Amino acid sequence: MVERTGSDGSSREPSVVLEIDSVTAGYGGAPVISDVSLHTRAGRITAIVGPNGAGKSTLLKALVGLIRVSSGSVRLNGKDVTGVATEKLVRNGISYVPQVANVFAGLTVRENLEMGGFCRKAGLRERLDELCQLFPDLTGALKRKAGTLSGGQRTMLAMARGLMLDPAVLVLDEPSAGLSPIFQSMLWEQIAKIATTGVSILVVEQNTRRTLKHADWAYVMVMGRNQLDGPAQQLAGDEAVVNLYVGRLS
Repeated sequence: MVERTGSDGSSREPSVVLEIDSVTAGYGGAPVISDVSLHTRAGRITAIVGPNGAGKSTLLKALVGLIRVSSGSVRLNGKDVTGVATEKLVRNGISYVPQVANVFAGLTVRENLEMGGFCRKAGLRERLDELCQLFPDLTGALKRKAGTLSGGQRTMLAMARGLMLDPAVLVLDEPSAGLSPIFQSMLWEQIAKIATTGVSILVVEQNTRRTLKHADWAYVMVMGRNQLDGPAQQLAGDEAVVNLYVGRLS
């Protein structure tokens, strides 16, 4: 984790952007997640870690409107967006990058980015140029079909497309899944660069050790509930985190 400061050079905590308060949700039967609360801050990386089946991805789907929230609330910059349709959340400032099917394989890289900015009223070309500077590997591939990119490049494209509308929050569901260790390192470098632009990042990951190394704050989920949260590097050295992760602590 890199210590980041405010625009005035101070190290005070930046503002809260996304607030999830006591959210319970599932797929129609028994709840998968229950009474989960967390928040993210501008320019900070917030991670959700935990064992398989903990409900991490379900939480992301609930907050972006893909499944119904049965109780609790989701607020963006203080505004209640609980239950708002996914396409409207995009316009409100929440961008979601799923683990799979996150690019249009038959379209070029440029076309994917243009699709990401479909509802921009102005500045589409300028924003595309800005993101090419942020993701230089995409610059030389703008005319290539997204389906021909490597796994790491597709992940970069998915994140870049998610940033086309200048979101307040970028939500990432296991972005490093299936990537080699080298590409995982490159991915986290890119995520850190995005955070320096002021975007609040919420990321779910399976690789707990690497994730806690790069995140600012982390939540540990087990069996659909919050169990621990705190500074990510502090949790990385906490034996309780290990116990929770391997399921030895209820």
